Amino acid sequence: MDLVAHPLRVLSLPVFLLPKAVKSFFATFVRIALLLSVLIGQQANAQVKSSAPAWPSQAIKIIVTFTPGGAPDILARVLAQSWQEKLGVPVLVENRPGYGGNIGADFVAKSDPDGYTLLIGTVGIHAINGALYDKMSYDPIKDFTPISFLARTPNVLVVNKGLGVSNMRELIELAKTKPNQLTFGSSGTGTSLHMSGELFKQMAGIEIRHIPYKGRAQSLPDLVSGRISMLFDNLSSSLPLIKAGEVQALGVTTLKRSPAAPEIPTLSEQGLHGFEATSWFSLVAPANLPIALQKRLNNLTRQTLSNSEVRNKLLEGGLEPAPSSPQELSKLMQSEAAKWARVIHESGVKIEQ
Repeated sequence: MDLVAHPLRVLSLPVFLLPKAVKSFFATFVRIALLLSVLIGQQANAQVKSSAPAWPSQAIKIIVTFTPGGAPDILARVLAQSWQEKLGVPVLVENRPGYGGNIGADFVAKSDPDGYTLLIGTVGIHAINGALYDKMSYDPIKDFTPISFLARTPNVLVVNKGLGVSNMRELIELAKTKPNQLTFGSSGTGTSLHMSGELFKQMAGIEIRHIPYKGRAQSLPDLVSGRISMLFDNLSSSLPLIKAGEVQALGVTTLKRSPAAPEIPTLSEQGLHGFEATSWFSLVAPANLPIALQKRLNNLTRQTLSNSEVRNKLLEGGLEPAPSSPQELSKLMQSEAAKWARVIHESGVKIEQ
């Protein structure tokens, strides 16, 4: 057969009947075609990457679900100041208090997962509210991308100085003689501070009334003035008042004494064995944040909290910084949610919306 005269017949022949030169030509042609397809694909990917906007190209918002002045607000402002210097864009702290953190958390959960809206997560938002509220507009775990654990702080039981008690046992004895007459405040229903009080009631066998506030800025003045009897607060927030002698600290809610105030005994060592209720804070973003941004934000957080000056400043204020991997934070959220669900069930507390 004249292959030159009948070139189209070549394509219909079995490969083993083709002359060696023709087979070599086709093999070379296939290799060149494959190489060109790879190069074209790489060029297309490069064009897509180059057209994607660099992060960050605009202001970043860190949402705090409580009023200014508390531990979440302090941590947000530490991150904001450090990142603004590193990234060269404004990093804003926005306070959205209310409903135990649900207002601010819902806002972030429904925001775009683009790295420009972040949340200072709390034990209340991610581990308590899901069991406490009968209806939730967001999923405390599934609707967020974990970035890093930030810090923990003991809660502390502080009382009005006019109450006339100097330790936990005296307070319990007084509460038993006046059932439902003493009051305890917190920075909001469903917060770890509220749950600290519920756990205290359960373990001490007393009845005291809960008075929720929108934040510490309102509750602390009422404690000093005597409008409420006692308050569970983050140690970092109450420490200045304790040191100034304006309120009486009876005990911290961790199993070990805090390095920031080693003179304050734990509630556990005073008779409520095993009492533990720690406030912890994290950094999260809306669900489906790109992995590259998750890693970038995790690295930024680690760099900030590993700075010796920042660490010492936080430790002096009663906050123990401990940045983590996203996976470690995810596991903590799940284990804490199981723990507080049991406390809430036993207390009978439920919030209907």
